[in-house]
Amino acid sequence: MDLQQSLTASVGRPLADFFEAVGELSLLTSRSIGAILMGRISIVETLRQMSVIGVFSLPIVLVTIGFSGMVLALHTAVQFHKLGGDQFIGGLVAVSMAREAAPVLASVVVAARVGSAIAAELGSMKVTEQIDALRALAVNPVQYLVVPRLLASVMMMPIVTVFANVAGILGGALVTIYFTHISNQVFISSIQAWLTWRDVVMGLAKTLVFGAIIALVGCDRGLRTAGGAAGVGRSTTSAVVLAIVLVYVSDYFLSELMFGEPRLGG
Repeated sequence: MDLQQSLTASVGRPLADFFEAVGELSLLTSRSIGAILMGRISIVETLRQMSVIGVFSLPIVLVTIGFSGMVLALHTAVQFHKLGGDQFIGGLVAVSMAREAAPVLASVVVAARVGSAIAAELGSMKVTEQIDALRALAVNPVQYLVVPRLLASVMMMPIVTVFANVAGILGGALVTIYFTHISNQVFISSIQAWLTWRDVVMGLAKTLVFGAIIALVGCDRGLRTAGGAAGVGRSTTSAVVLAIVLVYVSDYFLSELMFGEPRLGG
């Protein structure tokens, strides 16, 4: 009986914590949307956050996605070349990047870098009672802290992903041309044959959701920090883990909605 209770607690508690976090996130989302609809937006702070979230994240995103494209091409180019499928390699790399790899991996990188920073910054403000001071001055923390980060993240993620797409395709092209010695024209023609604007646009549309998840999770974990410096560390870790999990979960449903094929027998 004790073992059963222990197993139930070990499985049920994390699951309950996850759904509790999602509920708290939903409340923060509704309050943030309400502030945006009422026009309570700090333009200056939003622009500053756009720089922090987007511009400063570009180098690590480009390196990460560039090598991801190289790895993708490394595992596929040689096999396709052996099978005489040179005309498919560029399209495979480009479509994979546009639909999945660039949006998801760029969001994961930004979640690790920006989501943790947001949680740490707001968590430090919370434990030092700066959030309470804002409320005492009749300043809404959601309007002042959350909305600029939310808008900046949503606006910058598609832009970051555009550059990530380019880096991934270039990385894939370098590896493909080096290992299979196919011409640039064959690689480019393959992209033109298989990659469509719908793939690119739908992939970028995903990042609007991913950007909102990253900002909202970071802000929510930060605003709920308790327990001093140790609490800030826990909030930072929680923000990164939860944001990445939600990015992957939402990616499945968005992919099913945007690219899902009719099921057999349907």
